[in-house]
Amino acid sequence: MWFNLRILKKSFNYAVKGVRYAFKNEQNFRIQLVITSGVVILMFILKVRAWEAVALIFVIVAVLVLELVNTIFERFIDILKPRLLDQAKIIKDMMAAAVFLAAFGALVVGLIIFYPYFIE
Repeated sequence: MWFNLRILKKSFNYAVKGVRYAFKNEQNFRIQLVITSGVVILMFILKVRAWEAVALIFVIVAVLVLELVNTIFERFIDILKPRLLDQAKIIKDMMAAAVFLAAFGALVVGLIIFYPYFIE
């Protein structure tokens, strides 16, 4: 077999632990998951077109992934912080800005897609 099922299962377990950690420790991740749930429910209720669903899923995943990357950077920088205080703050602020821009972009995409359904 070209892959080891046991190793694959371990990889999935590590990934689930990472998501659990983010859910437990990151308020913004929890908020984003609640918003994601609402968007997915709206997608089914309003029966959006396939390309609209793809666009929504893409921006949702982008925001969630960026939030996880932000958390990774924050934890890593916290290890280095005593030596790199000013730089650490700048990096954290830039990562927060990246997540904010992605979330804002997702909001715009969501409004563009859902607006016509609500005015009908």
